[in-house]
Amino acid sequence: MQQIWRVVGLIPYGKVASYGQVADLAGLPGRARLTSKALRGAPKTLALPWHRVLRSNGCIAFPSGSKEAKLQYDYLIDEGVFVKNMRISMTDYQWQPDMGTILFELDF
Repeated sequence: MQQIWRVVGLIPYGKVASYGQVADLAGLPGRARLTSKALRGAPKTLALPWHRVLRSNGCIAFPSGSKEAKLQYDYLIDEGVFVKNMRISMTDYQWQPDMGTILFELDF
């Protein structure tokens, strides 16, 4: 879980990552659902930018119309991420960690 939390904490302002991408970067390939579980179980004191994690197709994973979906939408909009129909363009906003981040910050 801590590996996932660390990766989520590295996602920069105004960028997003998919659940699967987070799992891959945490050294847990194929464990996208574990990313979701880890975020649900994260202590509030970590102040993780959970709102930057989306489905692989760029959709907000919470049910449309839920308070969680609205909150995630609002957070993303505040960061300058364009959201249309509860979906984000992964081409435009997906985080691509640089080599320094991969080598020195993702030590898994």
